[in-house]
Amino acid sequence: MTPASANLLGLETSPYLLQHKDNPVHWMPWGDAAFARAKAENKPIILSVGYAACHWCHVMAHESFEDDETARLMNEHFVAIKVDREERPDVDRLYMQALHSLGEQGGWPLTMFLTPDGHPFWGGTYFPKEQLYGRPSFRYVLKELTRIWRDEHAKVTTNATAILSALKREPARPDQDVALTLDLAADAARVFLSAIDLDHGGLKGAPKFPQVPIFAFLWSMAERSGDQRLFDAVTLTLTHVSQGGIYDHLGGGFARYSVDHLWLVPHFEKMLYDNAQLVSLLARVARRTGNALFRLRIEETIGFVLREMTAPIGAYAASYDADSEGEEGKFYVWTAQEITDLLGPEKAKAFAQTYDVSLAGNWEGHNILNRLKSLELRDDRTESQLAASREILFDARKKRIPPGYDDKVLADWNGLMISGLAEAALLLNRPDWAESARSAFAAIMSHHWQEGRLHHSWRDGRLRYDATAEGYAHLITAALALAAITPGGDHLAQAVTLADTMIAKLWDERRQAFAFATEEAGLIIRNVQAHDDATPNANAVMVRNLAALYHLTGKADYLAKADAIHKSFAAEAANNPFGYATLLLSFTMLADPVQIVMSGKAGNAFADERFRRLIDAVGSNAVIQWIDDPSRLPEDHPARHKSAGAASRAYLCRGQVCAAPAQTVADVDDALQLLQLQRA
Repeated sequence: MTPASANLLGLETSPYLLQHKDNPVHWMPWGDAAFARAKAENKPIILSVGYAACHWCHVMAHESFEDDETARLMNEHFVAIKVDREERPDVDRLYMQALHSLGEQGGWPLTMFLTPDGHPFWGGTYFPKEQLYGRPSFRYVLKELTRIWRDEHAKVTTNATAILSALKREPARPDQDVALTLDLAADAARVFLSAIDLDHGGLKGAPKFPQVPIFAFLWSMAERSGDQRLFDAVTLTLTHVSQGGIYDHLGGGFARYSVDHLWLVPHFEKMLYDNAQLVSLLARVARRTGNALFRLRIEETIGFVLREMTAPIGAYAASYDADSEGEEGKFYVWTAQEITDLLGPEKAKAFAQTYDVSLAGNWEGHNILNRLKSLELRDDRTESQLAASREILFDARKKRIPPGYDDKVLADWNGLMISGLAEAALLLNRPDWAESARSAFAAIMSHHWQEGRLHHSWRDGRLRYDATAEGYAHLITAALALAAITPGGDHLAQAVTLADTMIAKLWDERRQAFAFATEEAGLIIRNVQAHDDATPNANAVMVRNLAALYHLTGKADYLAKADAIHKSFAAEAANNPFGYATLLLSFTMLADPVQIVMSGKAGNAFADERFRRLIDAVGSNAVIQWIDDPSRLPEDHPARHKSAGAASRAYLCRGQVCAAPAQTVADVDDALQLLQLQRA
């Protein structure tokens, strides 16, 4: 077969692309060959973007891409390109932005129509096989766009030009410079608070996503201000998320979102990035509150990731599907009779009362296990009995056909998970989690760092594509988190290498921020943004990372770039704080930095009582370093001028002010009081 009459996905690494290798559609992977063919044949391109765990991607595939007549229309009149959004987030982000410019709400599958040179001219998301939900049928769309391409080509050119103009359009600069301030951050926290569902947690409305960047910002502002309303908004949200159906009460781990406002009915897919961010936030809250529920959910979620999402190379896999046996959620739900048969009538009754199990079910005749009607943990004896029942159900569930598993290893999501593990290890004093995080980071650097640059995706022995800005940013965060708990390690040096490479490959001098993709990606335009999506934005994260690297190395360029980034997006953040929670959080750490320097030869992050006292008090927002002698600190580091020689001391600094070197826990308490950092 020639490339024009074949499906060419069979040699790809992405599980999502491989799901489509037997479609009658003549799919091609993203690349020069596909665009060359479109130009040679003067055909428009269908770009279909999805991911392995996407329910509606599966629906559209079964309805349209497996249908011979639909495939005939696609093959005859278009060049069809299939993209895994997780493997090519740069492509996905660009064309999702193009869809938004058309006034359409985003989502997956993303279905965009492009000219042969890659310029989008129309698009949408899911299209049904037949007209449904007020949406035209996919066949109608194909026929109509074929007609327009042939008979009204000027419309294509006009649309493509307008969309490209929208993609290139930069936010209007205000008449006066807008600067981020701590007062502006406090105002943003109050704005966020007004949008919180004070009955069920999360932002008001449905569907509900955990929105970790927003709640991480609120928690930090609560610790900074002592505002009990902010504390309560976060703990309320995490309690409902931890006890809702969005949490897998048998196997651990969180689904991507809840379709309702109660956190009851999840979209059952499990993504590494959600679990990573929730582990991090839960650890921060558990450190301060001592909340047993949150600590339990951290332990169970980390247990799930280490047990079920660890890839053969030792790093972490991407996701689990929502579907099994062609049905969403089938793997996770139960009938009351199934539970009675497994537990027996007496234990089943007690279990049903706690986990909302009934004969009628709470979702489509089945039961999604949840504890929303009994949010508080029970007494130890009852919880032990419930745990035994869960274990029986978990063992029985193992015999079911599991959801699809996407085992590709992504640099950016691993950075999030490694830093979440390291942070939980630091805050909850778990050296075993620290060791897992170190091993995963070593695996990523061994496999993804090749030829002086970071790569994005590894699977089945093959490394693919340049890393995006988020890959670099989240791995730098991970390296710094590991440096904080690994005296004598080389993680700081690795963070510096990653940061310098990121600057060389992704820094946009004109826009004074990082582009999302490298020039080698060959996209029609390189995005430079700072608003959060499902994960924290790379530019926002790098404000914090670059500030930390400045304090750790003394390199002034790091601080200059951190300042430049937040100034570049200050006006946007002031106008729309909801999209810029991570930027606001990073700015507070830039404006009011806290540093812990542990000096001496034999440091131990999990045994040094002074260090543990400091962490118990200030949490993980401090810049932390271990050094044999403070005289080796950067020239302008405030602790350098309080040097007590090579003896073991703890130095606590806020801004450019340091307390006296602390030799005892009592000295640490004096330092905390002096610098007004006694927050525990």
